[in-house]
Formats: sequence, structure tokens, C-alpha cells
Amino acid sequence: MKNYKELAVVVGATGSFGTEIVAALTAAGLGVVAVARTETSLASLQERFPDLIPCAADIANDSSIEKIRTVLDRPVRMVVHGPGVAVAGGILAAPTSAVVDSVNIKVGGMLRLARAVDARLAPHSRLVAIGGHYGLEPTAYAAAAGIANAALINLMRQLSLAYGERGVTAHLIAPGPADTERLHRVAADRAASRGISVEQVLTEMKAESSIKAFTTPKQVAWAVATLLAEEADSMTGSTLMLDSGRRRGLP
Repeated sequence: MKNYKELAVVVGATGSFGTEIVAALTAAGLGVVAVARTETSLASLQERFPDLIPCAADIANDSSIEKIRTVLDRPVRMVVHGPGVAVAGGILAAPTSAVVDSVNIKVGGMLRLARAVDARLAPHSRLVAIGGHYGLEPTAYAAAAGIANAALINLMRQLSLAYGERGVTAHLIAPGPADTERLHRVAADRAASRGISVEQVLTEMKAESSIKAFTTPKQVAWAVATLLAEEADSMTGSTLMLDSGRRRGLP
């Protein structure tokens, strides 16, 4: 790996968002520790980014804390927590175990990540979580994502308060719906429950946006990289909406 002065740790690095985030942070001059569950997926990512540091760890398990901690050998400028969760269906049918698992991955995972990097954080380090639109705009058909992301918003505010005296800031980015493989799984689940086509569901979802578009992974990566600026200190504890004009509520 090149002699990078600072590191970024990206959980969910092999996903749609994660790959673009790795690219953006590498371009920003950070060494990237890529965290994913399997060595195979990390090997594929490393073909594209030869200098990244792979770390196979399951962020849903406490064992991930030490696995991540052991690969860190310099200051951590940013962590990005963006693992995917299962598509569990609507609130009337979603298995309770799937909802609990989603909260464990999103909220428990972010706590594990923060504890893994704590000793390497410095002033202007960023703790960033990728949440989602449904955490602020609940729907009856995305139970696990809505509940887990709502809890994640609260967690990031708490972390901003706890780390503030050290000059470390915490941020939540709420995309979407975003044009990813996961979105198409959500659309397929919703289409099946309504007896309509996936294409019709996707068209309806686009219509919910004021610009009639989905958010893209590149746009999410842009937002993550923007938070590297020291001026972003003042945004600590807040949620950065990347919802393509879907949110109706105030604030």
C-alpha cells in the first residue's frame, strides 16, 4: 500500500454504495480499510483498488471490533458504516427476527465500528453512517429499513454529543431510494404483494421524487467525500438528505 498518512474505514465496501465510496476516498488521498464479510468479495474489490487494506469481518458480531482494530496502524480520518440489510417486507408480514437483525447490523454495527477505531481518532475525524429515507419517512412496505434507520439517526446524534469534546464529528447520510440492486429487490417484494409488475413499482417510486429520479451511488460517495472538509465540523449530529426531493415533512 502507498504511504498514506491517514486511513478511512469503509464497512460494506463491496456493495453498490461502498464501491463508489472507496473510489472517492481513495481519490481524496486516504488509505482505505475495506470491511466486508467474505474474503472473496474483498479480493474482487482489491483487483480494482490494489492499495486497499482488506478486512474480512462480520459487523453484526462483536468479533469484528478486534478484527478491524488490528489492521489499523495510523490515524483514522473517516469511518463509513454502510452495510446492507435484508429486504424483510412490510410491517404486517416482516419477520420480527429480520427487523431485529437489521437493527443489530445498522445500530450495533456502527457502535462496534466506533469502538474499533476509537483510539485512532483525532480532531476532524468523521464518523459517518449511511441511513436512508425511510428512517424519516416511514412506509408500510419497508419495515426493517425504516425502523433500523430511524434508530441509526438517534445513535449518530448521541455519538456527536459523546465525541464532540474530542473534535470528532458524527454524521448520517440519508439517501434514496437509490438505484441499486437492493432497490430492485424491494420493488420486487412490493410488486408481488400488490400483484403488479416491478416496472410499475419503479415508475411509481420515481414519481415520488420532485425531480423524478432515484439517488445514485456516485451521489452518495460525493456526499461522503464532502464531509472530509474541516468546514463540515458544524454539521455534526445532523442528517444530510440525499432523497432527490422525496421528503415532505418539516424540518
